Amino acid sequence: MADKKTPGVNPNSNIRSVAIGAAFLMAMAAVGPGFLTQTATFTGQLGANFGFAILICILVDIIVQLNIWRIIIVAGKRAQVIANDVFPGLGYLLSFLVAVGGFFFNIGNIGGAGLGLNVLFGISPENGAIIAAVIAISIFIVRNAMRVMDRTVQLLAVIKIGILLYILWVTKVPFQAAATHAFVPTKVDFYSIVTIVGGTVGGYISFAGGHRLLEGGAQGVKDIKYVNEGALTGIGIASVIRIMLFLAGLAVVMAGFKLDPANPAASIFQHAAGNFGYKFFGLLLFASGMSSTLGSTFTSTSFLDYAVSDQAGAVFKRYRGSFIIGFIAISTAIFYFVGNPAQVLVLVGALNGFVLPISMAILLVASHRQSIMGGQYRHPRWLSWTGWIVVVFMAYAGVRTVMGLF
Repeated sequence: MADKKTPGVNPNSNIRSVAIGAAFLMAMAAVGPGFLTQTATFTGQLGANFGFAILICILVDIIVQLNIWRIIIVAGKRAQVIANDVFPGLGYLLSFLVAVGGFFFNIGNIGGAGLGLNVLFGISPENGAIIAAVIAISIFIVRNAMRVMDRTVQLLAVIKIGILLYILWVTKVPFQAAATHAFVPTKVDFYSIVTIVGGTVGGYISFAGGHRLLEGGAQGVKDIKYVNEGALTGIGIASVIRIMLFLAGLAVVMAGFKLDPANPAASIFQHAAGNFGYKFFGLLLFASGMSSTLGSTFTSTSFLDYAVSDQAGAVFKRYRGSFIIGFIAISTAIFYFVGNPAQVLVLVGALNGFVLPISMAILLVASHRQSIMGGQYRHPRWLSWTGWIVVVFMAYAGVRTVMGLF
């Protein structure tokens, strides 16, 4: 029921502050190293036409986040518990899909942070990844870890936006071409749409903010206002960063420069501002890798919690630190011995695009179950209809993508 208390909730939390923290967590998870790589790759391939994929991504983001945050908070339960309420065992499938996708993304996230340190200080990417992993683990194991995580992610967001503002300032941005092709593209590439949507709002990312807000104490219909504040703030922040990075890449591509396929995102900054820009890219990559590592780790491990009582919640809380350390440590070890996460980030983004319609469909079914949402709640029709449109569109785009591979 919607009024049942969720394990681990602190009733004295400042919910509005938590909502802002959830907004930044979701936004920064959505614009991590994967997004940098995907945006640079597809901008190099599609030019201004990639603006259409960015526009679709933002529209899908609005629909997905408002639906998922609202359903989680009104039900007062984590997404996997809701899924089990819809159909026994469905929550375990959802946890598997989200956690596995989050794990592979985390290999790229921690690798991205390591590569950022490599650009900044010349240390090996592998050793940089170990340093980033130690920092991330330290944030999670300190006292008031959730608050420290929130503040860290907010600081990293400021760094990202500042760097992108500088790059746009020193480049000649083709605003007209970007705007025209965003609304009237001359070519629609479904693979780019599935990948960019999956990489920025699919998989674990769509649940990051909702689970953080739930853990911070939000629960029930009375807290919907915090859902709207947090989700719309996060969507706004993520959208601004998406557009800024796309415009920076488009400015470089339309100036006649060819992006390096081995590291397309770095090419954007290097062509725009020389070696100074390349160093800025290193800082941006480190900030992106760290913020997404925090978001991926928090959200993926939260899908291991099926507690529906205070006693069960206490058991999970006791072992949560071990889960977090293991999640980050194994991700780092795989990057250390395998390396080169760029292709993994693009591929996992596409796979997460398939997870999105499945997870959305489950929660949309739950939104109309009184046993889950409570007898007084009615899910807004416009959210239901647009949510199902996203499910159908992403399923269609996913099928088109697979057919295009053969």
